[in-house]
Amino acid sequence: MDLTIEPVRPHAADAVTALRRYFTEIVGRYHGRQATEQEVDAAIADEPSDDLRPPSGLLLLARRDGETVGCAGLRLLRPETAELTRLYVDREARGLGLGERLVRAVEEAARELGARFVRLDTRRDLVEARTLYARLGYREIPAYNDGKYADHWFEKRLSPAPTPPARRPSSC
Repeated sequence: MDLTIEPVRPHAADAVTALRRYFTEIVGRYHGRQATEQEVDAAIADEPSDDLRPPSGLLLLARRDGETVGCAGLRLLRPETAELTRLYVDREARGLGLGERLVRAVEEAARELGARFVRLDTRRDLVEARTLYARLGYREIPAYNDGKYADHWFEKRLSPAPTPPARRPSSC
């Protein structure tokens, strides 16, 4: 099995499909039933993903054997603070560690953009996500935004990027 994570533009066909799956799941879970196409369209319009692209954002797609099975987004809120958003893994790909891999890839991208912190918001019904964030070192913080669907806010201080070991001079 080949698992890859790579950046894409939010309007690329694979990205649109992954984001639609994300919104279909979160809207359905919010309502406690299958989401309608109109509800998903409204959520996508209400929370656009256009900013998840360079220079101040990123959208990552996870693929298993070439098929898109998940996504995660990053946006800079401030120069030192990034936000993790749109974390999603298809049901059939859960249990493979892709959620953790996507979060870690977002954290690495945030470091590369100069961020020292990653924040996120989530809902009370997304128990699996909250469990994952806590396991990966995110701690609950006071609200940093007024997201109408947010019930919990988390933050993680990023460790600095590892520096390569100093080269020892060779002896002659």
